[in-house]
Parts: sequence; C-alpha cells; structure tokens
Amino acid sequence: MLLRIDESSAAGIVLSSPQYESIFNFGDSLSDTGNFLLSGALAFPVIGQLPYGETFFQHATGRCSDGRLIIDFIAEAFSLPYAPPYLAVKQDQGQSFQHGVNFAFAGATALDAEFFFERNISILWTNNSLNVQLNWFRKLKSDICSDEDCDFFKKSLFLVGEIGGNDYNYAFFLGGGIKQLRSMVPFVVGAIINATSALIEEGAVELMVPGNFPIGCSAVYLTLFESSNKEDYDRHGCLKAFNAFARYHNSQLKQALDLLRQTYPHARIIYADYYGAAMRFVHAPLHHGFYGGTLKACCGGGGPYNFNNSARCGHAGSEACQNPSIYSNWDGIHLTEAAYRHVALALINGSSSAPPLISSPL
Repeated sequence: MLLRIDESSAAGIVLSSPQYESIFNFGDSLSDTGNFLLSGALAFPVIGQLPYGETFFQHATGRCSDGRLIIDFIAEAFSLPYAPPYLAVKQDQGQSFQHGVNFAFAGATALDAEFFFERNISILWTNNSLNVQLNWFRKLKSDICSDEDCDFFKKSLFLVGEIGGNDYNYAFFLGGGIKQLRSMVPFVVGAIINATSALIEEGAVELMVPGNFPIGCSAVYLTLFESSNKEDYDRHGCLKAFNAFARYHNSQLKQALDLLRQTYPHARIIYADYYGAAMRFVHAPLHHGFYGGTLKACCGGGGPYNFNNSARCGHAGSEACQNPSIYSNWDGIHLTEAAYRHVALALINGSSSAPPLISSPL
C-alpha cells in the first residue's frame, strides 16, 4: 500500500490506496459522535453546548472533547466521512450508512446493566451496553447486506471500543478497591471478546480492539484519589496503582485476543495500545506540544488538576483554557483533539497497533 506523510492533513497520514470503505464503531464517550446527545438522556447535557466542539467544529456535536476524536482521524486518514451516530441514521436525519455507522454511546459499559445492579452499582449513565450496541448493528445489517456472506463488511473496519473503562469507573467512584475490581476484569474482557467474536460471525474480517488509557494520569482519578504519600505517584505525577490496574486489564485483553486469533485465523484482529500511545506524551509533553501539561484539564472548575466535581466542564463555575491544543486532557475525563490526534497517528503508522492498522509497513 502506498502512503505519504502529509502534516497539513488532519491526521498527518493520507492513504493513496485506502483499504477500508466503511467504519463501524462500538464504544463509550471516547468515540461517541452524537448518540448520547440524540437520545435525550439528559435535559440539558453540557456536551451539547460550547466549549465542547469549539476547536474544529466550532459548535457542539455530542463529542466529549473540544474537537475530533480518534475515530474521526482514522476516518480522515482513509478518506472516509465521519461515521454518523446510529440514532441519526435510525431517526432518518439524512445520514447515510454507506460508509459505516457509529454505535458508541457515552457512559456505555462492556457489561450489561444487570451486572452492576446486582452489585448495587447504580450510577450508570445509560443501559446502552456493548450488547445493546451489537443488537443495533444486527438490526441495521439487513439494510446493509443483501447477501448472507456480506461482501460489504469485508471492506470495513470494525472498532470494538475503547469499551470497559466505565465498568471500572463506576465501581471505583463508588469506593471499590483495586483488589476488588481485579475480579471484574475477566468479566469485562470476556464481554469485549464475545462482542468481537459475534462481529466476526456476522461477517467482520478487519477489527481493531483498543485497550484502556492510563487512568492513573487522568485528572478525575488524580483528584478523587489524591494521596499524601509521594510513593503512590510515579515520576510523572501519575497514580501508580491505577496505571498498574489499566495495564492488568490490557494484558488480559491481549491474551484473550491471541486466543481469538486462533479461533478465527481468517480475521485480522488488531490490538490498539491506547495506554502506550498516551504514555508517550505523558513522558515527553513538550516534545508533543503539550506546554500546558498532561495531567491538568483544560476545561474545569479549579483545583490542582482543574477538575472539580461540582463545577465540571460546561457547568457553572467552570472555564475552558484559551488554547486546548497545548493540553492533552480536556475535561478531566476525556482528552483534547490534539491528544486524540497523537493517539490516532500512532495507530495508523503502526507504532501502537499490533498488527499495524495499515496492512503494509511505512
């Protein structure tokens, strides 16, 4: 495959012979391009107003960032339009599924809501779990594929996540301990693997499954779990135990994907190393242009990491920084467009995807 590097383009890489004709995405707020907003889940969700969306779109789109997300940069790299939210397609808002659909939903979990309710974890933003998103896909499949074999999917990229982060967030934020939450990991990983397997059975042959970000470097975790013990932090200021937990989840996911590849040798299953891609700019923020830092949120209501649960980004008492491009953290939970661009580049050029997202080396 011929490639040229073009730093003036959105993602920095333009493929002269795009290998995908459509993208189907499943996940949570890291890749939701409008489903949560379209659902009317909240009367006045802050992600439906500025400063969300201010950097690229100049208006709020339902994305939990100041601009584009990883999925948007991947679409641009393959010369594809942004994948429309499923609810926009379902509500017949003039959105076509010719080049794919985005089923991701902010607040979504890998596990079904019943798992959490049975354990008295009842702060879920939504019941639209990974299984619900899969069912949406199945409903749409009959409109996409005229034949059982579905050649359309053979030219499609399926992104299964990132998903699973909220499964842990909800439990951690209610006081769950790391040892306790390690027992959840097999269930979360199992849900992701089952969904990936189901998509292959439906005809997917090219799939990317991301791991979790380093949550110990996230402003919300640094604020909620602030410690007076300096030994709890690494040399970059991240909480070591929470990053170790994220690495544990990722290691279990990678092992499960290895087994899945043996079951489906005809499918190309890519692991996306979100953790490694993000840690590059945590380790060297200035090299990546993050002069405002990587631990402090651009948009927030004050505090050491500019995250205040009573004045979150978009709420009264919060304020956005003047230049989000010099910050990697947007609102304490999600990243800025600039950070997502770096992660997307690492996936596209193969430095954080195994096997590489592109089928031929640079």
